[in-house]
Amino acid sequence: MPPKFDPNEVKIVYLRAVGATVGATSTLAPKIGPLGLSPKKVGDDIAKATQDWKGLKITVKLTIQNRQAKIDVVPTASSLIIRELKEPPRDRKKEKNIKHNGNITMEQVFEIARIMRPRSMARHFSGTVKEILGTAQSVGCTVDGSAPHDKIEAINDGEIDVPDE
Repeated sequence: MPPKFDPNEVKIVYLRAVGATVGATSTLAPKIGPLGLSPKKVGDDIAKATQDWKGLKITVKLTIQNRQAKIDVVPTASSLIIRELKEPPRDRKKEKNIKHNGNITMEQVFEIARIMRPRSMARHFSGTVKEILGTAQSVGCTVDGSAPHDKIEAINDGEIDVPDE
């Protein structure tokens, strides 16, 4: 017989979900079924919580206590950058390998870095900014009209002043 269910125990489950869409309950069921939750209800809650991330893949953190799921959106650097580009939501089934060739400002990079700071491995804030610029490079967008790698080199050379926080 399985052990007795402890109502005060807090379980944390991380999931990748597409914003504002109800994911397949078959993908949720093996993760949250054993915790005594309804996959369909949790799927609807995730869709409701990720409304402003429409069409983007994001990580969702489920904090489960006493058979109640609390949903937090844990945005990745790339999804924050794509969101800053303000692209129209796209149909993931029809449009594949999309190029994000927009432009963001250095101030927007600093804002994203402030959001990502607690999860960054960098020692200083400038390192976090460089991480975000590297992600911008891989997403394929420009920063202030130039390549993100040029901005990284400018930070390394001391030409761009990065705020402390």
